This record gives sequence, C-alpha cells and structure tokens, in this order.
Amino acid sequence: MPTWIFTVLLLIGSNVFMTFAWYYHVKKHSWTLLAAILISWAIALAEYCLQVPANRIGHVSNGGPFTAPQLKIIQEGITLSVFALFSVFVLQEKLRWTDIASFALIFAGVVVGMAGKAAA
Repeated sequence: MPTWIFTVLLLIGSNVFMTFAWYYHVKKHSWTLLAAILISWAIALAEYCLQVPANRIGHVSNGGPFTAPQLKIIQEGITLSVFALFSVFVLQEKLRWTDIASFALIFAGVVVGMAGKAAA
C-alpha cells in the first residue's frame, strides 16, 4: 500500500475517534461532566494511537510524502468530512447551507495546500 494512502487511512481512523471524543457526549445527557471528560479522554487515547503513527509515517523526514503543514491540512479536511457525517447521522443535525459553503471554502484551502511537491 502506498505510504500516502496508509497515512490518510490512519488519519481518517483517528478523526473518527476524535470526533466521538469531542462530540458524542452532547447526546448523552445522563453523563455527568466528569464522566463525559473521562470517557472522552479514553476515546481520545485511541485517536492518538492512530494520529501519531500517521504523522510519523507520512512526514518527509521519515520518507513519507507530506510536510507537516500538508499533514495538518489533510487532517483538517478529513476532520470536516468526518464531522459532517457525524453531525448528520449521529447527532441528527442538518447541515445549513452556510455550513456546506464554509466546508467548501476550507476544502479549497486543502487543494491549495496540497499543490506542489513536498519540500525535502
């Protein structure tokens, strides 16, 4: 599997966990604030177990194809995609046209950020 695909798959997995860590507790009104924090931390641990390897494997200093800014840009694009799906299917909130327009503008930034070759 090419390094860039493996890196992106790890970033997708990490973002799924992080989105749950950051937002799932919003649905769980029965959880105390302390319980929400502790459960979110536990979920976030899984996120770190995927995010850190993704950044190491994908970074140019380790033979990967991406610079640190490119890794962050990719991660942000993935975050928005995962969050949009989470918002609609888990939180059951509809995206407004302004949300979609905002996401599109950010994705335009991702395209710009990925243009050109990575610096060695």
